[in-house]
Amino acid sequence: MEGYMKVGITSAATVVLNVTSLVGMRDELTPEIFNWAFNNPKIIVVGFIHACLFDDIVSHKFEQERGHSTSAVECYIRECGVSEEEACNELKKQVDNVWKDINNEMIFSETSKFVPMSVLTRVLNLTRGTEFMYIAGDGYTHVGKSTKDGIDSLLIDPISISTSGN
Repeated sequence: MEGYMKVGITSAATVVLNVTSLVGMRDELTPEIFNWAFNNPKIIVVGFIHACLFDDIVSHKFEQERGHSTSAVECYIRECGVSEEEACNELKKQVDNVWKDINNEMIFSETSKFVPMSVLTRVLNLTRGTEFMYIAGDGYTHVGKSTKDGIDSLLIDPISISTSGN
C-alpha cells in the first residue's frame, strides 16, 4: 500500500491540478505560494489520497474486469490478508479521515498562517469535486444522470443568492 500510494502521489497530476486551479488569482499568488504548492504540502497530498482511494473503492471491480493495473483495494487485500469487503471498509475509513486532515490544515496548521484562505479553498474544492464524482459510484468513468444533474445544478441552473436581504 505504501509503495502504491507513493508512486501515485508522484505520478498523478495532483500538484498540476492544484496549481492550475490557482491560475487567475493574480493578487494573492506569490512565488512562495507556488513553491509551497509544488512541494507536496499535506493538504494537497491528503486530497490526492482522498481521490485515489475513493476512485479505487468505487471502480476497482470494473477496472479489474478490463485488465486494469492494481488498485489500492487489491494492494490492501494482499498486504493485510482481508476480504474485498473488509479492504473497502478500511479504505473508506481512510477516505473519511482525510477530511480531518484537510480541516486541520485549513484551520490550525502552519500552512494556514501563510497561505491565503482563498488558495486553501481552491485545494479544498478539488477534493470536494472528487467527493461529488465518486460519492454515488464512478461518476467520472460512467457519467450518469446523477453526475449530469449535479453539474447542471452547479453550472447551468445555480441557486441565485441575493445579498440585498430581499
